[in-house]
Amino acid sequence: MLRIYNTLTRQKEEFLPLEPGVVKMYVCGVTVYNEAHVGHAMSALVFDIIRRYLEFRGYKVKHVMNFTDIDDKIIARAQALGEDPFLLAQRYIDDYRQNLTDLNVLPATSNPRATQTISQIITMVQGLIDKGYAYVAPNGDVYFRVTKDEDYGKLSGRRLEEMQAGARVEVGEAKEHPLDFALWKAAKPGEPAWDSPWGKGRPGWHIECSAMNLAELGEQIDIHGGGNDLIFPHHENEIAQTESFTGKPFARYWVHNGMLQLRGEKMSKSLGNIITIREFLADYDADVMRMLVLMGNYRAPLIFSEETLDSAEKNLERLKSGLRPAAPSATGLSPQATSALREQAETTRSAFVEAMDDDFNTPSALAALFELVKAINTARDQGATQEQLLPAQDTLRALCGVLGLRLKEKAGTAKVEPFIDLLLDVRNEARQQKLWALSDRIRDRLKELGVIIEDSKEGSTWRWT
Repeated sequence: MLRIYNTLTRQKEEFLPLEPGVVKMYVCGVTVYNEAHVGHAMSALVFDIIRRYLEFRGYKVKHVMNFTDIDDKIIARAQALGEDPFLLAQRYIDDYRQNLTDLNVLPATSNPRATQTISQIITMVQGLIDKGYAYVAPNGDVYFRVTKDEDYGKLSGRRLEEMQAGARVEVGEAKEHPLDFALWKAAKPGEPAWDSPWGKGRPGWHIECSAMNLAELGEQIDIHGGGNDLIFPHHENEIAQTESFTGKPFARYWVHNGMLQLRGEKMSKSLGNIITIREFLADYDADVMRMLVLMGNYRAPLIFSEETLDSAEKNLERLKSGLRPAAPSATGLSPQATSALREQAETTRSAFVEAMDDDFNTPSALAALFELVKAINTARDQGATQEQLLPAQDTLRALCGVLGLRLKEKAGTAKVEPFIDLLLDVRNEARQQKLWALSDRIRDRLKELGVIIEDSKEGSTWRWT
């Protein structure tokens, strides 16, 4: 039984989609005014892993991820660069699509854009006005009336009275209440604008996602996802305007990932500590970023540092070691040992499913995979043939695929691995003959070439750095 933590109810709940066998999942995408960074990568990977597991469990997933392509930030950035805001947005959309491909993130079922949903936005805003949930201000802006929504604040757990204490009305705004939020913004000189019943203008940020959601998935969905920085005000306002418009519960499960922190501090442009996805992939394989995400609980903060990246790389190499072929001289395992390896593969699969069914517990799922790697490597050391290793390796490869790991070896490694094995045999003979200088020389030279030898009482093994 799959259980998911629901931000709305603050507890894990059994996952029961609206339509049997089908999952409607909307995930807030990026506002395309600059290059995407590793924080965006974290969120994209979290929901890619969730989607892949849902599909593994047999669901058909309708995955919608939007692009916010008209926004204050886009307009300000375009003006600063002297560019057309629509061309700037398209450039960063193209960049982000390539980022996701490079990260091995499955393409969304659809990628709606705010500028292509204007008619639906206008219809929704007018509907909220007609029902008394919104009003047209004297300056041409249209605001949502938060006092009309009796359960406003239910997602974030905030009471309207508490939120009002720190709220204020900005210069130029004409709100009835400090917490009322803009559904439509009246046109300003030099900004993109569309015709509407209230005059020329453009949509507010929150209404964009609600309208795109309605257009793509309908009035009710199963999962609404995004970073936990969106809980308030963005997702809170989405619930308010969508449920006020439809009169129905919006999303069954609200799923939020934690924030990525660089060396323990929040990423911020003001701090100058932003690392773009492009910059990261210039130095690391995409699997490293995915492993970093898998190593922690998706709802918790993710520390991005040299230490955690090193740990992610080591864990990747540990998984890859389970896919190494049998030795050419392998003589085979006993029937009992062969059966034990097959049973471990079945045990691992069950443990993997049990972990992922518990709110996508990827650390526990990885622990199950490492148990299988240990069994495979032990069997190889005991002389297992490739035919005997293959079923367990196929299980390992398939389950890693559910997590989106490609486990690609470095270019050319397949051709050199037999020579590394040969050097390891020579080194073992040297150690038996107490030729320590030769043994150390082989170890040190291999290290210079990116090969780490690990000695234990069970014997010597090697891995790539």
